[in-house]
Amino acid sequence: MDTILRIKYQSQSYELPYTLIRSKRKSYAISISPDGQITVRVPLVTSDREVRQILSQKQHWIVTKYLEQQEKQINKPVSGLTDAQRNALTQRYIVAAKEYFPKRAAYFRQFTGGTYNRITIRDQKTRWGSCSAKGTLSFNWRLMLAPPAILDYVVVHELCHLTHMNHSAAFWQAVEAVYPDYRSARRWLKEHGQELIL
Repeated sequence: MDTILRIKYQSQSYELPYTLIRSKRKSYAISISPDGQITVRVPLVTSDREVRQILSQKQHWIVTKYLEQQEKQINKPVSGLTDAQRNALTQRYIVAAKEYFPKRAAYFRQFTGGTYNRITIRDQKTRWGSCSAKGTLSFNWRLMLAPPAILDYVVVHELCHLTHMNHSAAFWQAVEAVYPDYRSARRWLKEHGQELIL
């Protein structure tokens, strides 16, 4: 369901389209992708009136985050590569990632525990990694463009999901036990993730 959120902020009026998704989740969540797409996820039983109340309560956060993403897009580095050059480099990084990520996962698994079945390399715009219930770890090849410590954080993050398939306090304790400075890594990805492009 797509609809429009109308907000007045600092003497400006904004009409922001958003996608509403109802699911079996227990709480609501609002996310804004790097290209400014707003997604609102709510429990199945949430009424339209309750959705409007949530959006009203969070409108300041929504518009400020939306404007932050717009600013990041404007200031995003511009590549001078041709499409052919970009494609060739992308393939080289993907090949390198297929060799490098398994090595880092094998190294950190001795500290995190858990068992994974395979590792896949993906090209995603907003996700850096994932861990499936079947034990498949997936990583974004663009992390090869990040500082090695940031890549290692994502590897540890996904490995810890092998034993904690959530973001509970126990999960973050497991991450911190192996990667104590994980908060800085998360912050780096939030602030600089959009720069990991060719």
